[in-house]
Amino acid sequence: MLPQLSNRRRFSDLTEQEILALAISSEEDDARIYRHYAERLRGDFPASAAIFDGMAEEEDGHRAALIELHQKRFGEVIPLIRREHVAGYYARRPVWLAETMSLERMREEAAGMERQAEAFYRKAAQRTGDAATRKLLGDLAAAEAAHETRAGTLEAEHLGDDARGEEDRRSHRQFVLTWVQPGLAGLMDGSVSTLAPIFATAFATHDTWTTFLVGLAASVGAGISMGFTEAASDDGELSGRGSPVKRGIASGVMTTLGGLGHALPYLIPHFWTATITAIVIVFIELWAIAWIQNRFMDTPFWRASFQVVLGGALVFAAGVLIGSG
Repeated sequence: MLPQLSNRRRFSDLTEQEILALAISSEEDDARIYRHYAERLRGDFPASAAIFDGMAEEEDGHRAALIELHQKRFGEVIPLIRREHVAGYYARRPVWLAETMSLERMREEAAGMERQAEAFYRKAAQRTGDAATRKLLGDLAAAEAAHETRAGTLEAEHLGDDARGEEDRRSHRQFVLTWVQPGLAGLMDGSVSTLAPIFATAFATHDTWTTFLVGLAASVGAGISMGFTEAASDDGELSGRGSPVKRGIASGVMTTLGGLGHALPYLIPHFWTATITAIVIVFIELWAIAWIQNRFMDTPFWRASFQVVLGGALVFAAGVLIGSG
């Protein structure tokens, strides 16, 4: 770490030419990020994609003006200096994170990029005593502030209330289909399907460690099975349910967590303390699932309660009866 830090320049040590070169590379990077966002959104959210296309064009205009200024002051050769070369300079997230970003998260990220760039330029302008450098940095800050205003204009132009509402509804629906539905199915399966083996083992052996191992094995096994089943069942192309990998992860992780919820109490060595704790957790799990179904799946609460709580209670009773017998 220390050798890498020592190779980074402080902003206060940069020359005016290097500051200008840094601004040029930063504008180029931001334009590429906006175009990546636009390409990511173009199929499902064309209005928002148009906004990011417009913002990328604005960045191109800023970069062209900066290059022209550099040519007038310092000539044709622009030094290679980027964000990662300057200590304390704001960083940008890798573009591959856009694959998992929601539409609203991309909007927030873009707004933050503009505010961050403006704040940096203004702070840098305050730290220099050179009039030309101060003017240069002040102009860059004003350009970023104008860009943020322009982003609002583009949003009003391409994304009216109806379009934004439709894209928000579509984004919410995609989130539900890709993450909530598979995760909820996994949580239900993990919570309910592991009740019988865990409590059957508990009442058959009265051994908390053995019960925990059975619960751990059942939870992990169910998680792996549900994850692969969800990922392989639908590639998402026709159904619109999104990435099979994301759905598989959501289903597998939540299945495992659903089972571990009432397996972990058996790490407590006292049998009845562990069992009562596990029963309380089961009660909370089942009602939480009913709430999630009502909140995200628009399932009437009492219908969800009947399906989940009654079903879970029957599986729990079956496990206790089998184990006691």
